[in-house]
Amino acid sequence: MRGKNNGVFIIAEIAQAHDGSLGLLHSYIDAAASAGVDAIKFQTHIAEAESSEHEPFRVNFSYEDTTRFDYWKRMEFSLTEWKDIKAHCDEVGLEFMSSPFSNAAIDLLEEVGIHRYKVGSGEVNNFLLLEKIANTKKHVIISSGMSSYAELDKTVEFLKARHVDFSILQCTTSYPTQPEQFGLNVIGELKSRYKVPVGFSDHSSKIETCIAAAALGAEILEFHIVFDKTMFGPDAKSSLTIDETSTLVNSIRNIEKAFQHPIDKNDNSKFLGLKQIFEKSLAINKDLDEGHEITFLDLEAKKPKGFGIRADNYEKVIGRRINKGMKKWDFLNDDDLI
Repeated sequence: MRGKNNGVFIIAEIAQAHDGSLGLLHSYIDAAASAGVDAIKFQTHIAEAESSEHEPFRVNFSYEDTTRFDYWKRMEFSLTEWKDIKAHCDEVGLEFMSSPFSNAAIDLLEEVGIHRYKVGSGEVNNFLLLEKIANTKKHVIISSGMSSYAELDKTVEFLKARHVDFSILQCTTSYPTQPEQFGLNVIGELKSRYKVPVGFSDHSSKIETCIAAAALGAEILEFHIVFDKTMFGPDAKSSLTIDETSTLVNSIRNIEKAFQHPIDKNDNSKFLGLKQIFEKSLAINKDLDEGHEITFLDLEAKKPKGFGIRADNYEKVIGRRINKGMKKWDFLNDDDLI
C-alpha cells in the first residue's frame, strides 16, 4: 500500500470528531481531501454488538451521554448513511476506511464496500473479530498501541496462518502522547521482527512526530484530525488541525523527494562555479619587505579562488621567503616565493 506518487500512505482519522453529526462528518471529508491525505478513516460502532452498560468512559468528557453505551449509540449511522459517506469519499478521491469494533460492524462495512481494514489497539487480541476480517481476504492494518511483542507474535501467527496480508503500526495508547512515549525506535524493531510494511499511528497533536516517523522509514502514517482542538470529543486534544495536516502532508512529500534523490558526495561537479566564488586564495595581511620569511601570522585567505595559492596549501608556504616587497592584502602566488 502506497500513497500519492508511490509515497507514504497518509490516513487522516475522523473517529468520533463528527460527534454523531452527518453534516459535520461530510465537512471533514472535504477538509481532509483539501489537505492532501490519501485516505480518511472513521470508526464503525454498533452499540449493542460491541458494548454494554458496564463499559466505563475512557475520558469522562460527555455531558449528554449517561453511559459509554449511550455514547456509542449516538455515534451510529445507518447502512444508507455509510454508503453516502463512502460515495462522498470516492467523489473527492479519498480511500474510505473505517475500523470495525464488532463482527456486526464488519458485515455492515462489507455491504458499504471497503478496500482494507484497520484494527484498533484494543482489538489486536480479539481473534473472533480477526477471524471475521480474515474471511474477507482483505488487507489488515494492525495498531500495536497496547500490545507487547508476545501478544503481537500471537496475532501475527494467527494472521499468517490464514494467509492475511497485513501491516503493523507503532502506536502508543496515550492521549495526547508525550515525546518520551512516542516509541519511534519501535518502527525499526517492527520492520526487523515481522518483515511487513510498518507505519506509525500518532496521538501527539504535533506535526513533528509523523515527520520523524517518515524519516525513520514509516510507510503508513495515521493521525486524528479536528477542526479545532477545543472541540467536544475524546480525541480533540490529540489531533491535528486541518492547517497542521496540510503542513504535515507537504513536509512528508518533501521528505519523500529527498529519499528518492540520493546525493553522491563523490561528485561535486555541480558546484564548480560556486566553489570558484566561495573558496579562497592566500594573501598577506601586512606590508612585507623583500626576503621576509612567511609565518602563519602573515597570512589571510581571501575570495575568490584562483588569484593566489589555494588556502588548503598554506602549510607549504610557511618558512619560505618572498622575492619582492609586497603590500597588505596582496594575493600570494608561487612566483612570489623563493
